[in-house]
Amino acid sequence: MSVNFEERSGVVPCKTPWGSWYQTMEEVFIEVNVPHGTSAKEVKCRLGSRDIELHVKGNEIFKGRLFDTTMSDEATWTLEDKCLIRIILMKTNREAGNCWSSLLEGEYCANAWVQDQMQRKLTLERFQRENPGFDFSGAEISGNFAGGGPDFSSLQK
Repeated sequence: MSVNFEERSGVVPCKTPWGSWYQTMEEVFIEVNVPHGTSAKEVKCRLGSRDIELHVKGNEIFKGRLFDTTMSDEATWTLEDKCLIRIILMKTNREAGNCWSSLLEGEYCANAWVQDQMQRKLTLERFQRENPGFDFSGAEISGNFAGGGPDFSSLQK
């Protein structure tokens, strides 16, 4: 469900010195630009449930404690076209209200506008999941979307 929604509606990236990161309700995606011609042997990537570390050609790209927990046994990294590392982390908490404000604790923070756009996107993704017959990919949202948007669970269907 997330992949189709993201393909139709795009992503809200948080730019960093090394590339960018973005998120869905279920996953966090990290894209790292590396020198063209980089080989997988030159990449050292450690993906823990709460920590991450990436070195390329002996240089530390980032290292630290993730904003929230992930399922380390489902995390992956790939080297694409010898110039882009793509890391995919599976969130442990997959609620729309779990919008990461930074990739690492205190580092690579989304500015207020990007954070707002990320939260709006996750809220629309939640609405899409709850209403599969509708297409929210081009929708705009306003009002109470912080924390995943309004809770309609108490309403009778």
